[in-house]
Amino acid sequence: MVNKILAPDAAALAEERDAEPVIHHQPVGASDRFALGFTKLLRFCADTFFAKRYGHRAIVLETVAAVPGMVGAMFTHLTCLRRMKNDEGWIRTLLEEAENERMHLMTFIEIAKPTLFERLVILMAQWIFLALFSLLYLISSKTAHRVVGYFEEEAVISYTLYLKEIDEGRSPNVAAPKIAIDYWKMPANAKLRDVVLLVRADEAHHRDVNHGFASTIGGTRKDMMPIAPYPEHAATLA
Repeated sequence: MVNKILAPDAAALAEERDAEPVIHHQPVGASDRFALGFTKLLRFCADTFFAKRYGHRAIVLETVAAVPGMVGAMFTHLTCLRRMKNDEGWIRTLLEEAENERMHLMTFIEIAKPTLFERLVILMAQWIFLALFSLLYLISSKTAHRVVGYFEEEAVISYTLYLKEIDEGRSPNVAAPKIAIDYWKMPANAKLRDVVLLVRADEAHHRDVNHGFASTIGGTRKDMMPIAPYPEHAATLA
């Protein structure tokens, strides 16, 4: 009986290990370890609540993911005003990240059709995370950006597993919603798999940018990892 209970968990861990991103920032110091631990805690909650319902998981997670860019842009803007200095392009980058994550959300709402209960979860998750992340950003912007970098690493894993669900027929490869076709300028016959590839590439970019911001704040810019787009992305939409 024990083996029967543990087997699914072991299989799930092996599957997640196979989906680990090639690029990972190794935690250095207490700040990084806190950021990684906090991220793993939220990942555990998401896995427990949503399991393999990746479309529904994406809706809640993208709602949360759209918060850091806006919070970071606001505090950076206010800091630049107080110190009367240039933002060096950070504000625009963070606002673009927030908009991009919001478009991810709008896309998956069209695909997954959240229930009323899930909409309530979204509402609560957003307000709670907004308060926590704002406080964290005020205390340590470096840790806040590192948290986002690790969030995006987990997002890459989740979307990689979502692709596997689609490829193996457990999730239908439905037509891409119009909002996604318009936003990413995709072909009219694009499918959900094409959308997930593009979203995963976006998340990989946000991962690299936020790890880079955290390293810059910490004085270790050399730790910034190069942007590594997935080669199959271009081939799929060619």
